[in-house]
Amino acid sequence: MILEFVSYIASEKGLSHNTIEAYKRDLKLFTSLLEGKNIVSYGDVREEAVIEFLSYLKAKEYSSSSIYRMLVAVKVFFRFLKKEKLIEEDVTLRLDSPRVWQLIPEVLTYQEVEKLLISSSDNIRDKAILEVIYASGLRVSEVCGLNISDLDEDFVRVKGKGGKERVVPIAKTAVVAVDEYLNTRQDENPALFLSTRGKRIDRITIWKQIKRYAQKAGISKPISPHTLRHSFATHLLENGADLRVIQEMLGHSNIATTDRYTHISQKHLKQSFEAFHPRP
Repeated sequence: MILEFVSYIASEKGLSHNTIEAYKRDLKLFTSLLEGKNIVSYGDVREEAVIEFLSYLKAKEYSSSSIYRMLVAVKVFFRFLKKEKLIEEDVTLRLDSPRVWQLIPEVLTYQEVEKLLISSSDNIRDKAILEVIYASGLRVSEVCGLNISDLDEDFVRVKGKGGKERVVPIAKTAVVAVDEYLNTRQDENPALFLSTRGKRIDRITIWKQIKRYAQKAGISKPISPHTLRHSFATHLLENGADLRVIQEMLGHSNIATTDRYTHISQKHLKQSFEAFHPRP
């Protein structure tokens, strides 16, 4: 049924190859958990099983954006099953819509970001990667795709989702960290960040290293490369940056995607009010 669904969305919905592959992985994981609960038919799935799936993802420290995407995958899949009369009831209908259900991303404090950066100081390459992500709010895939020529003293040229390019300011501390790393290189590879084998670095390597440095820094929050991107946006907002400017820097095509950071900022303001106001 998953293969039929994938064929359907590929031919009818015009989704990108990466999105289709992500949906396939998401649904295979969902199905494996159903099998672990001895649920052998999608027609036997109940709403509670979907909720348990989301809880499992949260416990496994998947990023908010990944959990959000997986919920969408399950909902679209069950809509397809109902349309094809393969199930009698779409149990995901009663779940909150993704727009309402959307999770607020985990964010590091300024102090936690500093601890994370310090914890990576023993590895020049990794320190440079973390500095670049936090300095410019890049996605991990964008960092992996950077070439040396994409960076200058003030800006970094980024190829984002859908091949869209944008130019983002970069902090001096990040430029210095990158220069220190490049001074250790003696190759002609155009890629900015390389693996230990001399190939362009991949997302999994960066994800694992950030996890390691977070543990070393004593940070207990669920953390991923996207956490630094979220923190970048939230810290800009808290310090007075305009939401439209942040949207441009993050490469969001829709302001509604950027708007979720206002919820985090409001939470921060409330906490500050309660902590410092003489009569909270």
